[in-house]
Amino acid sequence: MQKEVLIIIPAYNEEKNISKVLDRLEQPEIAEFADILVMNDASSDNTNWIVKARHHAVVTHVFNLGYGSALQLGYKYAIRCNYRYVIQMDADGQHDAGNLINLYRALKTPDENGVYPDIVLGSRYLNDSPYFETSALKRFAFFLFRHIIKWSTGRTIMDPTTGLQGLSRRAALCYSKFGNFDEKYPDANMITNMLLSDFNIVEIPAVMHLREHGKSMHSGLKPIGYMFHMFFSILAVLIRQKIFKNVPKAERYNNDIQKTQ
Repeated sequence: MQKEVLIIIPAYNEEKNISKVLDRLEQPEIAEFADILVMNDASSDNTNWIVKARHHAVVTHVFNLGYGSALQLGYKYAIRCNYRYVIQMDADGQHDAGNLINLYRALKTPDENGVYPDIVLGSRYLNDSPYFETSALKRFAFFLFRHIIKWSTGRTIMDPTTGLQGLSRRAALCYSKFGNFDEKYPDANMITNMLLSDFNIVEIPAVMHLREHGKSMHSGLKPIGYMFHMFFSILAVLIRQKIFKNVPKAERYNNDIQKTQ
């Protein structure tokens, strides 16, 4: 029987990590409310076969399309299969699977005004978050984009690059249709866009681990290129939102939700 939540896991050459991630997600406390979809982005190792052997849904790209493209296709899958919520997490084992229970609870919990979150961010940098070691270059990137988001939206987002996120159906529907969804790095740029489109975003503390095997897509000097890419991507978001004003607001998707259910 289909569950209420779809867990989307983009994966690229993660054969040494994916089994441990799936072990934890298959535990009853998570399996009772969530199905798993692995977006295999043209891995050249055994990632695809490991997931298939465990009888989880897997979509395999013939060519490597990028992290963002894998996520967006996962959102389309979630909408067409009528999932109520989406939780996205990485395949490298850095996101503790225990976080998913807290994300799910947060998605189902309204604020004092009765408003439910559209996006719940699992944050490494809230006061209640366990310590997570990062390089000086990455800390600078977090500082920079945290302040750009604050300047452009008025909101403080402590972890603007987190890949651990829970999405309502409305947010997943928006992302599935969004023609300017970043095919590589949908991080601070997409958060900025969603805040300016009046989606409700909250952060909760999250437990993270260091990668045990393989290399991160932000390893070495890649964060420098990432920062340039993200800066201009946020600039493009601001131009679309504040000058052209051609990005639909959150309310626009309420009717669409009814049509897709």
